[in-house]
Amino acid sequence: VQLQASGGGLVQSGGSLRLSCAASGTIFSTDIMGWYRQAPGKQRELVARITSGGSSNYADSVKGRFTISIDNAKKAVYLQMNSVKPEDTAVYYCNGALTYYSGSSLVTDAFWGQGTLVTVSS
Repeated sequence: VQLQASGGGLVQSGGSLRLSCAASGTIFSTDIMGWYRQAPGKQRELVARITSGGSSNYADSVKGRFTISIDNAKKAVYLQMNSVKPEDTAVYYCNGALTYYSGSSLVTDAFWGQGTLVTVSS
């Protein structure tokens, strides 16, 4: 079971970028999925989080600019980043509370994807 993130890159201030994260393995359900970020010299912080039912919450710093969405069938979560700012520059990590098959049992655990770097130029 793993999460694979993609979509980072270099974008100009005011531009847009879309991050994707897909779960793979013997997944039964993606319960809660989210995006965190860590800027140089700072602690990792929550950017946005969404449940399988579609309920979401955002950090104040990204409200109105970023949109998180989930595709339960594809076991994927997306982060649409609009009107990006230089302060959005960070390594973005996806995180998921996943329920998966372990033998004949169902297990719920938290997983982190590898980070994807987003750099916003001014």
